[in-house]
Amino acid sequence: MSARATSEPHGVLTVICPDRPGIIAALGSFFAERGANIVEAQQHSELASAKFFCRFEFEPRGARAAELRREFAPVADQFAMEWRLTFTDRPKRMAVFVSKYDHCLLDLIWRQRAGEIYAEIPLVISNHPDLRPIVEGFGIRFEHVPITPETKIAQEQHELALLAEEQVDFVVLARYMQVLSPVFLARYPMRVINVHHGLLPSFPGARPYEQARERGVKVIGATAHYATEELDDGPIIEQDVVPVTHRDTAADLIRKGRDVERIVLARAVRAHVEDRVLLDGRRTVVFV
Repeated sequence: MSARATSEPHGVLTVICPDRPGIIAALGSFFAERGANIVEAQQHSELASAKFFCRFEFEPRGARAAELRREFAPVADQFAMEWRLTFTDRPKRMAVFVSKYDHCLLDLIWRQRAGEIYAEIPLVISNHPDLRPIVEGFGIRFEHVPITPETKIAQEQHELALLAEEQVDFVVLARYMQVLSPVFLARYPMRVINVHHGLLPSFPGARPYEQARERGVKVIGATAHYATEELDDGPIIEQDVVPVTHRDTAADLIRKGRDVERIVLARAVRAHVEDRVLLDGRRTVVFV
């Protein structure tokens, strides 16, 4: 049952810890003793890293967030847990960075307005002015921040100030054709989601569709991942593909690829918003 379909906000607890017996029993007892009702529970034991991952969504039934966090700390210490406890009473706030292509941006706005993505979009930043009328037509703040090699450091500081002003929780790069600096990424670690118009790790960089056609591939795809200092190398959140043939031109691949880009980015954003993505080194565990 969705938290949006109930009168009471849901809580979401995510846990990463060394795998060992007794974890599920301890978590179940913790919720039961406080009268909380678990509505969704997912878990995964990763043999390669000997780690345990889980996500619990629950109805607090009157339990307060501060009390739950304080009372859960001893359980977390017992099992050496990395954990996070959030509540759905406050939707996350995302800023969208975009250049000239509008398909991913418009899809995110539509899904957010339709209630498919439980988040707010207070700000769109672009290095080009072209999309201002469209964005402002939705009542969303649009900021044009042009970037050149000479102004990049100063302009990124301006962008960070805008994000702080709007209390942004995470950033979505919706075909933003700029590489963010390590300084920027350090302010939003694993909170910058990028969509790459290629099926990573194949065909990174700026011309994946042209590279794909040159190699004669039979499927093309898109990848949504967390942005890191290494270009197109961050932990992958979501991917999908579409079939192509030898008859398709590069323009055909671009047209078909845009549909996949929209879907993949929307799925990744929704998973992040709902705290369904847990990190395992360079990999992700995504509870769907």
